[in-house]
Amino acid sequence: MQKTNLNFKQSALRVINIEQQAIADLSQYIDENFVAACERILACKGKVVVCGMGKSGHIGHKISATLASTGTPAFFMHPAEANHGDLGMLTEQDILLAISNSGETAELLALLPVVKRLGVPIIAMSNSTTNTLASYAEVNLCIKVQQEACSLGLAPTSSTTATLVMGDALAVALLNARGFTSDDFALSHPGGSLGRKLLLTLNEIMLTNERLPLVTPEQSLSQVLLEISRKGLGMAGIIDKDSKLMGIFTDGDLRRVLDARIDVHSVAIKKVMTVNSVTAPAAMLAAEVLKIMEKRKINSLFVVNELGQPIGAINMQILLQAGII
Repeated sequence: MQKTNLNFKQSALRVINIEQQAIADLSQYIDENFVAACERILACKGKVVVCGMGKSGHIGHKISATLASTGTPAFFMHPAEANHGDLGMLTEQDILLAISNSGETAELLALLPVVKRLGVPIIAMSNSTTNTLASYAEVNLCIKVQQEACSLGLAPTSSTTATLVMGDALAVALLNARGFTSDDFALSHPGGSLGRKLLLTLNEIMLTNERLPLVTPEQSLSQVLLEISRKGLGMAGIIDKDSKLMGIFTDGDLRRVLDARIDVHSVAIKKVMTVNSVTAPAAMLAAEVLKIMEKRKINSLFVVNELGQPIGAINMQILLQAGII
């Protein structure tokens, strides 16, 4: 049993070493052809249509998804289905990104004369510049590997890894060239945790109405402390007769008051409140508010309307529960 376990580990390490070398060898192919491919895709007014058969097709699905989510409109077209009608997906405004390690995949090659007749530029991903696919392409991105990680040398392993990495390199180079931001990324991932983190606004998560700890300026500090305790936000907002926020009182302010030996039962809150407190509008992104709170080293703040009236409250715990932290 120990010998079998050892063989498992040796096989796995061999695969990892071979595929690491395949990725390292890719750097030699980041050349003028790679630059030309990026320039053509940037100038494309349509979409990048990714096409590949078998394992290349599986990798092609991932490359098209990565392109689409990073600012380059793209979709996958199956070559066998394209030969039976799906080629209608392709327009003159598009670019075909054709993937075949050998460059001789029959289902893919059958499409190329029609693609050329349509005037659609072809960017190839293959293992040489002398295969049939490369001869049809305006640009060929080399994905040649020294050996497959499969001990039989048959199953696509290193070659598919190299193709995937070349696709990622292409997508990220285009992302940087477009100035694509995390906010742009979130717009194409609204259902994911990143999208939620970047697109969630305060009005979706803030506490409102009776949950707001609000007091009047004439109330005593002891009364305010009871309100703070009841609402559990570690602060209270002081509002004037027009319900505008005059100031706040926090747990930190309490420590300052106690150090000054002020009578909490007799002093009015307006005498010890903090004015000009940090506030935020309801439409502000929660991620932006988090940055403000971290920079100002505060744990909570009030959300106010255009009149300066508190309509909500937020603290670090709420941001944590919402997945912002």
